[in-house]
Amino acid sequence: MNIHKFVMPEVIFGNDAIHQVGESCLRLGATNVLIVSDPGVIEAGWLDVVIKSCKQAGLKYTTFYDVTINPKDKEVENGCEVYIQNECDSIIGIGGGSPIDVAKAIAVLVTNGGRIHDYEGVDKIKNPLPPQVMIPTTAGSGSEVSQFSVIVDTIGQKKMTIVSKSLVPDIAIVDPKTLSTKSAHLTASTGLDVLTHGIEAYVSLAATPLTDVQAKNAISLVAQYLRPSVASKINREAKTNMAMASLQAGLAFSNAILGAVHAMSHAVGGKYPILHGDVNSILLPHVMEYNLLANPKKFADIALFLGIDIRGMSDMEAGKKAIEYVKHLTVDIGAPQRLSDIGLEKEEIRNMSLIALHDACMITNPRDVTVEDIEEIFRKAW
Repeated sequence: MNIHKFVMPEVIFGNDAIHQVGESCLRLGATNVLIVSDPGVIEAGWLDVVIKSCKQAGLKYTTFYDVTINPKDKEVENGCEVYIQNECDSIIGIGGGSPIDVAKAIAVLVTNGGRIHDYEGVDKIKNPLPPQVMIPTTAGSGSEVSQFSVIVDTIGQKKMTIVSKSLVPDIAIVDPKTLSTKSAHLTASTGLDVLTHGIEAYVSLAATPLTDVQAKNAISLVAQYLRPSVASKINREAKTNMAMASLQAGLAFSNAILGAVHAMSHAVGGKYPILHGDVNSILLPHVMEYNLLANPKKFADIALFLGIDIRGMSDMEAGKKAIEYVKHLTVDIGAPQRLSDIGLEKEEIRNMSLIALHDACMITNPRDVTVEDIEEIFRKAW
């Protein structure tokens, strides 16, 4: 029998769970926290909620919010300086994937030293990290439960994927109410990131029964609730189910890793300031088409999870229906359809294909990939 490993933080899920952040930090022994967020989170009012909870718990706090989409190495270094200057002993990350990934990367540097580039790859972190509490405000990245942090190397113009059990936060607080301040575009983009996490984790070479059940639920919830969630900021049922989908997809990919969609979209995001979910939504059907041959049975399962009646179909036929469904979903919610629409230059494809080939996520892609294969997929999506 194979041995399966599954890592996850303590999870607090539900409306108003965000108010437990101060008490959660206390339970971890925190006295002086660095709160990492971004301008969008501040504008939405969620940073104030976190500060109030920290004050009520008697915690000292410092804020750092100089964080951009596709966060950069320099932002991590700046945050590290703020942590050290203010003698912090713990970290809260609140926001989408960017502030949470930066918060984790700061945690690495303050106890391990050096530059964040030193930790690119798998299991390079040696010393324990300070206590970390993460609060996602987008149903998207899954970073609040994952063993990943993705940071842009500004000189190399590529995303560095850092993978380590140390990056799994101590506590993840998932409050569906935080999703009510997102625009329709951001809801669509982050929701398609959730779907990509679920599908890539399910067909990953490192998938296990423990990750499959999480991926299955995530895919099924996205199929039912992403459209209504994009359509309405106040649809409580849709927001709660998308928050659960994001959480479960995060648990799946943290443990099963991902595949070619993420390897390729990391290459794009390292060079262009484009929403990660937008790139995923364009690439996902094309990569599914490429990977179908490697595991038709699992792609047929995906069709089932999406709610497609696959009776009387072969696995290949059902898998093709799943791909069709994903294409229709992206159109329904107004996601971008081509890489050329979001500003990608065709002459960059060769270089990006080389970068994608060496991304950590490519290792678990179910079908063997050459640089020419990646170029071909990029061209189809362009």
